[in-house]
Amino acid sequence: MRKSIILFLALTLVCGASAFAQGRKGLRINEVMVQNDSNYVDDYGQHQAWIELFNSTYAPMEISSVYITNDPAEPKKYPVPLGDVNTEIPTRQHVVFWADGEPNKGTFHLSFRLTPGQDNWIGVYDANGRTLIDSVTVPASLLPNTTYARAIDGEGLWEVRDGGDKYITPSSANQIVDTNGKVEMFAETDGHGFGLSLMAMLIVFFALALLCVCFYIISRVGASVSRRNKAASQGIDARQLPKEEKPQHDSGEEIAAIVMALNEHLNAHDRENTILTINKVRRAYSPWSSKIYNLRELPRR
Repeated sequence: MRKSIILFLALTLVCGASAFAQGRKGLRINEVMVQNDSNYVDDYGQHQAWIELFNSTYAPMEISSVYITNDPAEPKKYPVPLGDVNTEIPTRQHVVFWADGEPNKGTFHLSFRLTPGQDNWIGVYDANGRTLIDSVTVPASLLPNTTYARAIDGEGLWEVRDGGDKYITPSSANQIVDTNGKVEMFAETDGHGFGLSLMAMLIVFFALALLCVCFYIISRVGASVSRRNKAASQGIDARQLPKEEKPQHDSGEEIAAIVMALNEHLNAHDRENTILTINKVRRAYSPWSSKIYNLRELPRR
């Protein structure tokens, strides 16, 4: 029994580690700036080269213990430290690492620098230091304050962005959507909004008509059940009687009169279960006559 439990725990650990590793395969290098003279600043207010990573999966991703490097011969150059809550990247979100060669400044400051004017290879390795998750070679022709980025987050071709028509987007989506296709379609086909207003009113009226039909059906079913119960109490079968001879449903006035008669004669209600009866207490009560307010000891001079 003990061996079975140990084997089960071992299999669970292996499966969990495998699933965790599979999730990290969705980590992508998304945008890189090699020479930063007047662009994005770090948490110390300085301009440094930076590397943006993107979580391309649809689940949060913990990237602590992965390795970031600029040398394929040294894959474990910078291990992302454990214990930092910010190393968990939310779904389809970004995180920026600063390539300033000063890891003592914090988790997101790498232990290496990028070199302007030459090709810069960047790789991300899994926790074992051997599995390459993603890599990119930034060309030497990249100008200062420009980035080498994917056209679409986590996928697509790489392109140079100079901040003009193609935005530089650290910690945000590479593809900025500033239009809404549905809104543009309505603007073209229904510029004054008459069609949209008519559609909204039709939806409201249809919903009200549907509610009326539902309430009517419920009331008819309730009346039929009430008549059947009334006929059963009189010992007759309502289904065998002609429609004009079937017992009718009691009106509200009749029910109120019966309830009032029961209350006056027996001081009781019928079988309704939502009635709250408050009876007046005959004996008057005053807190001044309660024993708890009496003197416990006679006063002394």
